[in-house]
Amino acid sequence: MANQDAALAATPGTVAPSAAVQSFAAPTVESPWIVAIAVMLATFMEVLDTAIASVALPYIAGSLSASTDEATWVLTSYLVANAIVLPASNWFAMRIGRKRFFLICVAIFTASSFACGAAPTLGFILMARVLQGAGGGALQPLSQSILLESFPPEKRGVAMAVFGFGVVCAPVLGPTLGGWLTDAYSWRYAFYINIPVGILAMLMIGRFVKDPPNMRGSKSFSFDGIGLGTLVVWIGCLQIILDKGQEDDWFGATWIRWAALLLAVSFVWFVWHSWHSKHPLVNLRVLKNWNFSIGCVLILMFGISIYSTVTVLPLFYQELLGYTAFTAGVVVAPRGLGSIVAMPVIAYLSEKIDARYLLTFGFVLFAVTTLYMGSVTTELSPWTLLIPILITGFGVGFIFVPISTQAYGTLPREEIGAASGLYNLMRNIGGSIGVSLSTTLLTRRSLVHQSEMTNYSAISGQQFQSALQTQAGALSTHFGPAHTRYPAELQLYSRLLYQATDWAFVDVFRWLALLCLSGAGIVWLFKRVQKGRPPVGAGAH
Repeated sequence: MANQDAALAATPGTVAPSAAVQSFAAPTVESPWIVAIAVMLATFMEVLDTAIASVALPYIAGSLSASTDEATWVLTSYLVANAIVLPASNWFAMRIGRKRFFLICVAIFTASSFACGAAPTLGFILMARVLQGAGGGALQPLSQSILLESFPPEKRGVAMAVFGFGVVCAPVLGPTLGGWLTDAYSWRYAFYINIPVGILAMLMIGRFVKDPPNMRGSKSFSFDGIGLGTLVVWIGCLQIILDKGQEDDWFGATWIRWAALLLAVSFVWFVWHSWHSKHPLVNLRVLKNWNFSIGCVLILMFGISIYSTVTVLPLFYQELLGYTAFTAGVVVAPRGLGSIVAMPVIAYLSEKIDARYLLTFGFVLFAVTTLYMGSVTTELSPWTLLIPILITGFGVGFIFVPISTQAYGTLPREEIGAASGLYNLMRNIGGSIGVSLSTTLLTRRSLVHQSEMTNYSAISGQQFQSALQTQAGALSTHFGPAHTRYPAELQLYSRLLYQATDWAFVDVFRWLALLCLSGAGIVWLFKRVQKGRPPVGAGAH
C-alpha cells in the first residue's frame, strides 16, 4: 500500500487517499468494540461541543460583556478552524502516524476546552475556540478510518452505524446537557465537561488503537503550504466580513473593502493553485465530476440551513420567550430524536428507492417545517413547535446519508480521498456562513421592522397617544402623574422592539425554508447512481 500511495502521489492529477477512507491492513485488536468506544468518545465529544454552546450564547454574551451577535463568533470561529484543518488532516496522519496525530488532536481539543471555560474576555475565548476547532477538525475522519479498519469487511456496515449513531446522538444531548450545565452551574461547565471525556479518550486510544505498520512515518508527498496559507486567508477574511460587517456598515467601512479585496485575491490564488498544483491541499480537480460538484453545492446549502436553525431557535426561546438555557435545550432536543428515528428508515429505503427521491423528500420536509416555524408568535407554548422540530430532524436524516451517496457515487475510488476533504470543507464553510448570516439578518430585519412600525404609527397620531396615555396611567402610581411620560415611552418602545424582533425571526425562518426548497430542485441535477456504493467520508455535525 505504501508503494501504491507513492505511485498515486507521483501521478499528475491525483493525490494520496484521505485518512478518512484509505484502506490499510487492519491491525490486530482483541475487540473492535473497544476500539469503537475509544474513537467514538473523541468524535462524540467534538460533535457534542458544536451543539452544546448554542444554548449558552446569551449567557456567554452577558458574562463577557458582549452582544449576542458577538457571542455567535464563539460558534463561527470554531467552525472556520475546523474547516481549515480538515483538508490537512490526511497529510499529518501520513507524516507523523495516525494514532499519534489522533492523540495530539484530542489533547489540543481537551486543553483548549479548559481555556474556553476559563476565558476572562471575548477575545480570549475566541482564540481558545479557534484552537479547539483546529484540534477537533480531524477527529471525525480519523475515527471513521479507524472504525472501518478495526471491523472485518462483513461488519463494516455495523461500524458505520456506530459512527452515524454517535454523530446523530450528540446533537440530541448537546443542547439539553449544555442548558442544564449553564443553569445549574455556569456556561463554563459546558466546556469543562470535555476535560474528563478527553482524558479518558486519550487513555483508551493510547492503549487500544494501533497504527497499520505501513502508515507510520509515510513521506509520500510534500505539504502544500501555499494551499493552506491561501485557504486560511480567504476563509478568515470571509468570516470576519460576515461577522463584523453588520457593526461597521459593510462596505461603508474602509477596512471591509480592503478585507474584501484580500478575500478575492486569496480566493482566486487558492483556486488557481489548487487546480494546477501536482499535490494540492484541496484537490479541486474532483469538481470535474458532475455529481460531486452538485453534492458540494447541496452540502453547502445544507450547512447553511441546519446551522442557522440550530443557532436561531434557542435564541428565539431565550431572548423573546424568556426560557432558561436548560428549557430551551429540552425544547430543541427533539430534532436529534427525529434524526435517530430516520436512520433505520433510510438504511432500509436507500437500497430500494432512488436517492434523489429521498433527498427531495428530506429537503421539502425541512422546508415545510421551517416555514411553519416562520409563523411563530411570542405567545406560543413550549410544546407548539415540538412536532415541527421533531419532523425537521427526521427530514435532516433523509438529507444526511443520500446526499453523500449521490456525491461520491460516480467518483473513481482513488479520488474519494481528495473529494472527502473538499466535501467536509464545504459543509463547515456553509455552517459558518449560516450562523453569521442568520444573526446578521436578525439584527437588520429587526431594524427594518422597527422603522416600518414607527412609520405607520406617528408620535402625534391618535393610536400612539392613546397607548401612551394608557401606559402613563398604569405607571402613575409608581412615578407620580408628572413623571410618567418618559417611562411610558420606554415601555412602548420595549413592546415595539419585542414585536420587531419576533418578525425578524419569522423572516429568517421563511428565508431558510426558501433555501431548502431550492435544494429540493437542485437535487434533480444529480445523475442516477448505481446501487451498492456506500457513502464514504460524509460525517457531519
